[in-house]
Amino acid sequence: MRAINSPGSQKGDDDYLNRLLSYFQVQFHEKVIQLVPVRKSVYLLKTDRNRYILKGFSSNNRLKLQEAFTATLRTEGFFKTYLFLTHPIKDQLFFEDTYFGCIEYIPPHKTGFSYQTPHNRQEGLELLKEFHDTTASFESRYRTLLSKGQLLEKWTERLHIFTRNLSYIKYFIDESIISDMISWAKWSLAGMVKNERFFKKEPAVILHGDVAHHNFLRDRNGQLNIIDFDLISIGPPSYDYLQYANRILPNLDWSLGKLGGLKQIGRYLDEEAFLYALAFPADIFREWNRLIREKSYNDQAKIRQVIDLTINQFYLRKKFISQLQEKVK
Repeated sequence: MRAINSPGSQKGDDDYLNRLLSYFQVQFHEKVIQLVPVRKSVYLLKTDRNRYILKGFSSNNRLKLQEAFTATLRTEGFFKTYLFLTHPIKDQLFFEDTYFGCIEYIPPHKTGFSYQTPHNRQEGLELLKEFHDTTASFESRYRTLLSKGQLLEKWTERLHIFTRNLSYIKYFIDESIISDMISWAKWSLAGMVKNERFFKKEPAVILHGDVAHHNFLRDRNGQLNIIDFDLISIGPPSYDYLQYANRILPNLDWSLGKLGGLKQIGRYLDEEAFLYALAFPADIFREWNRLIREKSYNDQAKIRQVIDLTINQFYLRKKFISQLQEKVK
């Protein structure tokens, strides 16, 4: 019976992991063999019979919402995700101010999912549409439980924080590049405000909210699953498609033509609201703001990653935004 620690873990982390392992050994009906950290507050638990994912939540309400949502997906016929399980545990898992959910383990395929191949990009979009189609049928039941997606407000705040952080950022990035990015953001937000009626008239669904590649998981039989619903909210499906587009555009060389070739996104490219929103440098602002919030600007590896994100495809992105500006003239 052992805890496996991540490389470079501190003694305090080791102590916590060992205490957590001891707690789970008492709480599970099965014999616990091993506990492996996956990421913050997420662990792989191995027993003599099965594997489970243990995920921590800051409140019982958050945990219960996730349990209810994944159960509703299954009831409504959406099977391409996990369920929360109660049968392996004796009672609710609560350890040192954290509520833990026991999640069905999905054995992964030997080839991981990424946005690098056209097949994966298209399959991810099709699964996202299936997810939206399913949640559209029950979003009304969750209106009192979930917040509304507030993309305009979220991005306005992201720009504000980025601007506030300029005293740090200017040491790493040329001011002409910073000026361009802020200009794109302001143009994008102004256009979204002018055309926000489009977002309001789209039928509401439950949004996933974090369509990063690591939230798509191909199981060992090849079926693609969508996971991790911490950021679900209610809003127009275009919000998720905008985020998806922002994630995949670097793999498309920032080509508007290639983006338009994806059916679920291409149908939006005649909508001015969507075109304006595509120009917002959400990824760059997010990473710089996170870097400074976490005070990681002395970490050379992290700084290099964010600088590369900002600069490597800057001129391709600039050309892409010029095309957007031409389309909405």
